[in-house]
Amino acid sequence: MSLIKSISGIRGTIGGRSGEGLGGVDVVKFTAAYAEFMNRHAGDRPRRIVVGRDARLSGKMVEHLVVGTLMAMGFDVINIGLATTPTTELAVVGEKACGGIILTASHNPAQWNALKLLNADGEFLSDKEGKEVIAIADAEDFSFAEVFSLGQEFKNNTWADRHIEMVKALPLVDCEAIEKADFTVAVDAVNSVGGEVIPRLLRALGVKKVVELNCEATGKFAHTPEPIPENLTQIASLMSDGKADVGFVVDPDVDRLAIVMENGEMFVEEYTLVAVADYVLAHTPGATVSNLSSSRALRDVTEKHGCTYSAAAVGEVNVTSKMKETGAVIGGEGNGGVIYPELHYGRDALVGVALFLTLLAKSGKKVSELKAGYPQYAIAKTKIELTPEIDVDAILDAMKERFSNEKITDIDGVKIDFADSWVHLRKSNTEPIIRIYSEASTMEKAEALGEEIKNIMASLG
Repeated sequence: MSLIKSISGIRGTIGGRSGEGLGGVDVVKFTAAYAEFMNRHAGDRPRRIVVGRDARLSGKMVEHLVVGTLMAMGFDVINIGLATTPTTELAVVGEKACGGIILTASHNPAQWNALKLLNADGEFLSDKEGKEVIAIADAEDFSFAEVFSLGQEFKNNTWADRHIEMVKALPLVDCEAIEKADFTVAVDAVNSVGGEVIPRLLRALGVKKVVELNCEATGKFAHTPEPIPENLTQIASLMSDGKADVGFVVDPDVDRLAIVMENGEMFVEEYTLVAVADYVLAHTPGATVSNLSSSRALRDVTEKHGCTYSAAAVGEVNVTSKMKETGAVIGGEGNGGVIYPELHYGRDALVGVALFLTLLAKSGKKVSELKAGYPQYAIAKTKIELTPEIDVDAILDAMKERFSNEKITDIDGVKIDFADSWVHLRKSNTEPIIRIYSEASTMEKAEALGEEIKNIMASLG
């Protein structure tokens, strides 16, 4: 069993003894702690919290616990039911709530779930705020409301359609161009909420021919839900048969977007943000931001437009903070997470789909031709499983010393920049591992660099 408390929320495997996984008592404790945090910091905002969830098997059970606990803490709940992460973020602002909780473990397998905690702006709590919630939970420093002060539950199933209309209304989304292009679009939504939302979005954008794969929101994931190449053989096979112009794949909570080219090959998650940024910068020049583990291609494309790129620590809240600091017009993370402030500061696959389809329609090119026009890099990803005996900080310090002649960035783990490649080493916020990301001009070189670094780290451990 696993229970991970981090900047990414409270994430764990369902079941087991309290404190060892995300069991019922744990859900209640952390939800109550979040409500207590809101009691202390919400000021004069209405005691109203939005709750949305993905379709995973434990979702309904966790929803009951969370909604009941918030009501027991004296908060009214706007329950928007099955909803994407970005939809829930928008609903917090739209409902003038003091916060929100998204019930999703994102790309994690079916046995996982999580509480993702939002502030009144529909954005994730900061590291400092998250630590305060955890401290309240650990001390069980919360009090439940008396009977005449209990909250109420209000259900609202309109937010998916409202989200779609907001996306359609963006100035850089051209529904007329998309409809005229007459695309056939394939979608793999891994049997979660994206199966309901993405096809609906596509049709609203003017796409008449949608091929749906794993679009029944049963929560019985048809494959490992992380949208990376080894998990996407079904849609790749369909695309290679020439049955669609482009394929879109989303994770269970629809904040990540992977694209499959018309020939069945991966566009590569890293290039989702690169392509969308290229389109946005061509019309609205400005700064861009991605995290330290993201491709250099965004930097290159940004500089091509005469604009400035900045890197942030991994984690959506870190990227959005850097975007606000630099006034970025587009940003995100290389895992397919597009953040477009014109709508909101949150990774949003719906925005990614709409902007990419507009780019594709206006370019008159195939997806593979678009990809060929961008700087060519490859990122390899490997990891080291953590055990209690491994001293992560000591290993990272040793790596900084070993490569002290190279450019080192240590705002989030250790990133080592070489002339024509880089490697980023960091402890995961969501799994008990050290992630090793390496980028070079080819996958062979990137994988070789990653293995070399992994072996060095193993010798240090």
